[in-house]
Amino acid sequence: MNIITEETKKLVQTTINALHAKKGLGVMSIKLVKLPNPICEYFIICHGDSKPQVQALAESVIEKVKEKLKINVWHKEGFENAQWILLDYANVVVHVFQKEWRDFYKLEDLWADAEIETYSDITQ
Repeated sequence: MNIITEETKKLVQTTINALHAKKGLGVMSIKLVKLPNPICEYFIICHGDSKPQVQALAESVIEKVKEKLKINVWHKEGFENAQWILLDYANVVVHVFQKEWRDFYKLEDLWADAEIETYSDITQ
């Protein structure tokens, strides 16, 4: 499972673009495929400053992925309290946090041995 498909690459890029469109902060991708027994190909992680922004970030991903790639989210959870919203696309799992919860769970530290790419925050 070391080969990333074009579909996965497009899904990752579309997700990152959707997060930036709603001013997602600390956006990063974690490529898990080179680890033993990966649970998916990529994690995408970001955070927002408030419950409404976290919800808007997650909704932006769902809408843009559906619109551009015709892919529906397989599973989603966390919209009720929006501390940590998870969007599961099987090969890509998106984690959208409120800042304090991202700092608490530190997912990027748990997967520090994977290939991590960070994306500059969009400021306008």
